[in-house]
Amino acid sequence: MRILEAAARLRRREVTSVELTEACLQRIAQDPAKLNAFITVSDEQALEEARRRDQELEQGNLLGPLHGVPVAVKDVFCTAGVRTTCGSALFADYVPDHDAAVVEKLKAAGAVILGKTNMHELAYGITSNNPHFGAVRNPWDPGRIPGGSSGGSAAAVAAAMAFMAMGTDTGGSIRIPASYCGVVGLKPTLGRVSRYGVLPLDFTLDHMGPLARTVRDAALTLNAIAGYDPRDPSSSRQPPEDYTPAPEVSLEGVRVGVPENFFFDGVEEDVAGAVKRAVEAAAEAGARIIRVRVPDMEAINVVGRVILFAEASTVMERHMADRSLIGGDVLSLLDQGRLIPATDYIQAQRLRRLMMEEFARVWEQADCLLTPTTPLTAPRIGENTVRLGEVQEDVRLATTRFVRSFNVLGLPALSLPCGRDRRGLPIGLQVAGPPFHERRILEVGAAIEDILDASLEPSFN
Repeated sequence: MRILEAAARLRRREVTSVELTEACLQRIAQDPAKLNAFITVSDEQALEEARRRDQELEQGNLLGPLHGVPVAVKDVFCTAGVRTTCGSALFADYVPDHDAAVVEKLKAAGAVILGKTNMHELAYGITSNNPHFGAVRNPWDPGRIPGGSSGGSAAAVAAAMAFMAMGTDTGGSIRIPASYCGVVGLKPTLGRVSRYGVLPLDFTLDHMGPLARTVRDAALTLNAIAGYDPRDPSSSRQPPEDYTPAPEVSLEGVRVGVPENFFFDGVEEDVAGAVKRAVEAAAEAGARIIRVRVPDMEAINVVGRVILFAEASTVMERHMADRSLIGGDVLSLLDQGRLIPATDYIQAQRLRRLMMEEFARVWEQADCLLTPTTPLTAPRIGENTVRLGEVQEDVRLATTRFVRSFNVLGLPALSLPCGRDRRGLPIGLQVAGPPFHERRILEVGAAIEDILDASLEPSFN
């Protein structure tokens, strides 16, 4: 069941919020594939909230399409009275006295918070192999990673443990799990969604966004969480809008750009074929397909890595006194960041501004871009390298290759399922657009989703 369907059934009183919440809690408790998608499950609080939502509905006090719908949040979002661990032993006992802005807005929209999802430690990695709370597993194949760092959120949505789960994205951490788990993940424009009350990884690259079963469900969530927040210095005053695509979406006249360079280099054959079919679906919906050349994306990725190394190490500096509390892979990255010279960091930020100006010229030719989200489908747990064509690549670098640049540029980007490979694993399509054009990329995504009908469910569901 999707959010739109659940909302309609709740309004018609065909189902109650308590019944939906109990069903989700039962899925979480059973966890047939041992996905380990949650760190903390708030059973009692969720059921109490669901009862309150049912009372509101009975009184005709409808707060919106999320009213009474059970959702989850990644364990970086502060939740008053419920521990927020950031997937780390450093924060294992941290219980905030306040909610993050996103949690505030979800509650104001009537959502029921089920609990906090598992993740890569400190949101700094792409596997979600967490040394403190256990590895998250992919619902399609428990021997494979779900992606990260928002792996628990993606796994929970794919396995119908929650209707939506919030994630964060610093170098692809919403879109990568969406691609590997066969769900929809949206990284909005930098500043579109408040970062207040989120344990940070990075000062200038962190983005907040939803993972959901469909593009329209992600759009409904963005409607609830978008908007200016004076508590977040990076928050934009650009007014939000209704992001929900119409029931039937035409792309007549929309210029859909398909990159001629970079984004189709070193890609698995099945991934390239699925993305090609998605491009054809966009054309079928009326889009004009335009071949475009993009700037030096690898250079943008290098700039992003330098910024992330330096800023993440700065964020975590005050927590480094007891190194034994930090997992080996994350500790290695933090140590590398401490070696970045100030001159390199300043040059990276200078180049970032220049690259933003250069990439802005792409939007003179196209209204959005279609690319693979990841060049491969989900790797196996513990797999450190993968072969793509004739090249052996580091899993982390390969996985983030097509997504990191849009964090550096602050641009909105969406990942949605566009098929499965020969092993039955999901393939992700990325739709990226100009700043604050979330509505356009969601319309393009919904049109492709409608034609391909590629919404996916793991076999154990």
